[in-house]
Amino acid sequence: ANFTKESVLGEILGCEGGAEKLAKHGVPCPTCPMAAMEMDKLTIGMVSETYGLDADAILAELNA
Repeated sequence: ANFTKESVLGEILGCEGGAEKLAKHGVPCPTCPMAAMEMDKLTIGMVSETYGLDADAILAELNA
């Protein structure tokens, strides 16, 4: 896969191991009831900014 900061969480979670990789980097969204309704709108870039996470490190692992 080739994910970018514009990739939405739903797309990432649809990939094998996506949820585990996000959790490893501290992304809380996969277990959040509010986020569940916005998986097709929330981008990994927005989430990273909100939680002070390293988007580049997350993307590097997702795209590995």
